[in-house]
Amino acid sequence: MWTAANRPRYDRKGLRYPSDLTDEEWSHVKPVIPPAKRGGRRREVDAREVLNGIMYVLSTGCQWAYLPKDLPPRSTVYYYFDLWTYDGTLERLHHELYVKCREKMGREASPTACAIDSQSVKSAEKGGRRLTRTATMREKRSRARNGTFSSIR
Repeated sequence: MWTAANRPRYDRKGLRYPSDLTDEEWSHVKPVIPPAKRGGRRREVDAREVLNGIMYVLSTGCQWAYLPKDLPPRSTVYYYFDLWTYDGTLERLHHELYVKCREKMGREASPTACAIDSQSVKSAEKGGRRLTRTATMREKRSRARNGTFSSIR
């Protein structure tokens, strides 16, 4: 809740961008970020800056090409975003922060109740989470079935 006592706690004025991680936020995130692979070259990029770049894109909705120049190169930021999505780092990060937030609020780590809307039930009947998008899309008809298609050679 926004109160006079709470407002300074969430103030982001000292940061370069509002999406940048504070030192406290980074202390929660750092243990989840995987270390560099053994062998080969050392990791030259700062993982915190990479995560700041990812957070910038996610919070502003800008394209990767429009990342500010003071963040790591867009190819580097996208590489780590893709890698961390593939290896499950971002999902683990979300889960860790979710559990910490619930415990801080005095709740159990996993919720004991859920709400299901009618759309979720419909998509589950048609094949579950993986097919949710196809279950809600209109049927595609081939051009051969309608009268506008002709096969003149």
